[in-house]
Amino acid sequence: MLEGVIFDMDGVLIDSHPVHRQAWKKFLNTLGKSVPEKDLEYILEGRRRDEILRHFFGNLPAETIAEYGHRKDLFFEENFRNVKLLPGVADFLHDLETAGVRMAIATSASSTRTWRTLQRHSLQQKFVAVITGDDVAAGKPHPAIYELAAQRMRIAPKNLLVLEDAPCGVQAATAAGIRCIGVTRNGRAEALLNAGASRIIPDFVGLTVVELQT
Repeated sequence: MLEGVIFDMDGVLIDSHPVHRQAWKKFLNTLGKSVPEKDLEYILEGRRRDEILRHFFGNLPAETIAEYGHRKDLFFEENFRNVKLLPGVADFLHDLETAGVRMAIATSASSTRTWRTLQRHSLQQKFVAVITGDDVAAGKPHPAIYELAAQRMRIAPKNLLVLEDAPCGVQAATAAGIRCIGVTRNGRAEALLNAGASRIIPDFVGLTVVELQT
């Protein structure tokens, strides 16, 4: 029986990938680092910010990671107005709420950006638990973030469902014993299925709680 749904944030609740890509590209350029478009795909794989920074710059001290992260977020803020909810999200959240299905977020994003995003889209009251990259020592594909979400929701993994857009996120969910549906409109369907997603949806238009029970 489905008792709870856990959402990743970027690429699932919000269509933020284009703005993220642009922000990271601008930030990297300020440090004289030109990154090919193909290599920028790494930032869309559901990794935590510290992992992304170390991927591009090597083993940075915590102070530098914090500084760089803040600078990157300023570039993201410049175009936040272009970040919209994925189609059908508002209606789907309402459907879950009406059905008494509890909702949570498990995102690799920082706590500050996560709560700012939820507030700007008036979603901060929808979720019984919000787990961010700041809350776990190991990021996705480690299952820690989904295990913590299940604990805070007080729901057994078998009665939960995760919605993810990145293969490492799908792996994290399935490793935590939670069924996962992949969300993609950018050609990642095969990669998500290979990672363990039970099915693929392009967005939330027309999706109902009844469909999620199977």
